[in-house]
Amino acid sequence: MKTIYLDNNATTKVAPEVFDEMQPFFCQLYGNPSSMHYFGGQVAKSVAQARNHVAELLGAQSAKEVIFTSCGTESDNTAIIGALRSNPEKRHIITTKVEHPAVLNLCRYLRKREGYRITYLTVDQKGHLDLNELKSAITDDTAIVSIMHANNETGVLFPLGDITQIVKEKGVVFHTDAVQSVGKIPINLQKIPIDLLSLSGHKLHAPKGVGALYIREGTKLAPLLIGGHQEFGQRGGTENVPSIIGLGKACQLALQYLEDERNRVKSLRDKLENHILQQVSNAKVNGDPLNRLPNTSNISFEFIEGEAILLLLSDQGIAASSGSACTSGSLEPSHVLRAMGVSFTYTHGSIRFSLSRYTTEKEINTVTEALIPIVEQLRTISPFGPKNNPQKV
Repeated sequence: MKTIYLDNNATTKVAPEVFDEMQPFFCQLYGNPSSMHYFGGQVAKSVAQARNHVAELLGAQSAKEVIFTSCGTESDNTAIIGALRSNPEKRHIITTKVEHPAVLNLCRYLRKREGYRITYLTVDQKGHLDLNELKSAITDDTAIVSIMHANNETGVLFPLGDITQIVKEKGVVFHTDAVQSVGKIPINLQKIPIDLLSLSGHKLHAPKGVGALYIREGTKLAPLLIGGHQEFGQRGGTENVPSIIGLGKACQLALQYLEDERNRVKSLRDKLENHILQQVSNAKVNGDPLNRLPNTSNISFEFIEGEAILLLLSDQGIAASSGSACTSGSLEPSHVLRAMGVSFTYTHGSIRFSLSRYTTEKEINTVTEALIPIVEQLRTISPFGPKNNPQKV
């Protein structure tokens, strides 16, 4: 059975070009880039080139502002804990209620174990922040503000330019988890003076196990991993060279495909949504239909369970999700949708479809043809609502 993969916000396939670029660094160019000899030196040059590709995608001033990590979670932890260690007299953190678990669970840990005070900003029904709430929350005790760029469940985009201006006027460090947005929409860090930005390779067709953290020049940040001199002294440990090379190539490709994401991928997502909403009653798109990632659609189907839809789709070789892959083992409804005030009957029936540049129109047609009778079937047997909510005809 051929898989139709629409769970690209959870992870992406490694691009063939990325795989080809990585291969020589396993068994041929396997030297340690920190070694002084030529064999290691040529590997160091390739790592530097990969760093340049990441910096170019981000619009960074210098490649030296980019350090490589193992994943987005490590990047988030390094940014937040590093900023706190650099400002030990400040004990206040500001974030939002809809962050990824890599930030939310870290903040909960810091509150419980280390006594930090956390402010969780709210969102409205479209997933938007109230920037006045942000302004009011910042105090002289605030060490860092950490607000994601794009929500991983709904794709809703936060206004980084406005947020950065507010935070920087207060003289506070600003970090953004841009794991979902990097490679899907343009980012220019020369125009938006963000201090710290996290990204993850496996969200943009690089392998799992590699990420990066942008650290604006002049930003004080204590290292999380202490060891050798690697990554400009910001992250000890021998570099994961093959994956770093892969991330560099993936960023180079992402820059080339930004227009495709903005146009073709968005068009396919809109086609998927429009067909579903026209054919299925009591269904709605969660979040802001305009201000979001071009590849992401979060749709709720009232009166049925999202997990049941996913299992029946999976039986037909279609992969989607009910939200973040990092919380998929939980039976609790989405914390993002709850924060947005989505009603109980809709929250439990939410499905996230996330496309990529490899998604085809034929696949979208197949998904809609499979999904509509599944929803109809589940509503017929649903104990949660009226049995007279069939598919529209």
